[in-house]
Amino acid sequence: MMRAVVAAAALALSLPTAAYAAEQPAVVPQVLPVGVAVSALPLAVEDRTGYQRTSFKHWNAGANPSDGCNTRAEVLIQEAIEAPEVGPGCTLTGGVWWSYYDEQRVTPAGALDIDHMVPLAEAWDSGASSWTAQRREAYANDLGQESSLVAVTARSNRSKADQDPAQWLPPSASQDVLCQYTAEWTATKLRWGLTVDEPERDRLLDIAAGCGSTDVVFTPAP
Repeated sequence: MMRAVVAAAALALSLPTAAYAAEQPAVVPQVLPVGVAVSALPLAVEDRTGYQRTSFKHWNAGANPSDGCNTRAEVLIQEAIEAPEVGPGCTLTGGVWWSYYDEQRVTPAGALDIDHMVPLAEAWDSGASSWTAQRREAYANDLGQESSLVAVTARSNRSKADQDPAQWLPPSASQDVLCQYTAEWTATKLRWGLTVDEPERDRLLDIAAGCGSTDVVFTPAP
């Protein structure tokens, strides 16, 4: 099941104002067949030397600093399949979400984690170690591409931890879920110019071979 479209009223609370959005440069999404997209990822040996989770500042004030909602809350508002009520201080009440990793309907918001599609440690291993602190913060709070951050059950997120697809895949047995996960992982790495190691690439290619017409859609990060 693909990520649900949020109710318009809730989405409006989390998106930037028109004036803010108008300041952003236009971006043209790139679309590649999943196998081609995986093959386009640069191959490199991973290195976790010096990694600390605190090197990636999150959650920050989000896409619209004036709305009182941090990045986590904005993702929850955008991905809800039944919109929560947004109260003072961006307190979320009610709402329903779909955790596609394990195909579960979830409520309330506190039962969800916001997963970095490519975990912070994996991003560090794959190129982020050379970034500035500001770029790592932008990565950790990326609202510019839907696949970068995903609301899922805390159980599935914590099972995944910092593992790549050679080590962990969503527990759902659905091929559609595996194809979606492979496409979103690949899209995130392409967006941020991150590398893959050999076991990771091989697993992605194995899955992609069974994904038919699945496309990877991404926009290069600013």
